[in-house]
Amino acid sequence: MRTLKLTLAYDGTDFVGWQRQPNGVSVQQLVEEACAPLVNAFPAVVGAGRTDAGVHALGQVASVNLETELPALTVQRAINARLPAAIRVVDAVDAPSGFHARFHAAGKHYRYRIATAAVLSPFDRWFVWHAPEPRDVEAMRRASRVLVGRHDFASFQAAGAGVTDTVRTIHKLDVRELDAELSIDLVGDGFLRHMVRAIVGTLAEVGNGVRTPESLAGVLAARDRNAAGLTAPACGLTLMEVHY
Repeated sequence: MRTLKLTLAYDGTDFVGWQRQPNGVSVQQLVEEACAPLVNAFPAVVGAGRTDAGVHALGQVASVNLETELPALTVQRAINARLPAAIRVVDAVDAPSGFHARFHAAGKHYRYRIATAAVLSPFDRWFVWHAPEPRDVEAMRRASRVLVGRHDFASFQAAGAGVTDTVRTIHKLDVRELDAELSIDLVGDGFLRHMVRAIVGTLAEVGNGVRTPESLAGVLAARDRNAAGLTAPACGLTLMEVHY
């Protein structure tokens, strides 16, 4: 039995997320179905991050155990031949025995894109949050610095998520402006459900003057989802890379 490490890219628009769900088609389901003919079974494909419905990935990582002697490149090609065009295995390599894409991950890099142009390009519509109102980008940067470091991020976790340990470390939170787009990059040791989107929604409210940069300290201290801002739409979020 071999363990393979798969790196995947996908357009999450038409999927219910990475993880199998009772209703709707997931990325995990399709990758498992694509692997099945190689071993005459449905192997469990474990993703590093459980991206939500509509969230995209350029560097999702998955682990799978397969009883096959085919070279990793051949496995990659065989899986891609059975996947829809919206999902691609961009790399496949043999991993050490016992490698687990989720439990062995040391951190993740997410990017959120906000389009600020008055008219949104049709080529961007599935991959950005179109929010054309003016924003104070420097205020958003000041607010982002409050969130860098190790904090209890309970205020940024989706209601009902059920996770008891809500302490996480954000290593980097950059807000960049280029032409008619804001790009928000977050690198951390782990993220709670909807945490990135809640942070982006809160920073957006700082940018349009609904709250001040200094108020973010109070949001963290509240440990209450109602203290933070809106949850930004899923379409603007992409999992860029998983760190090991």
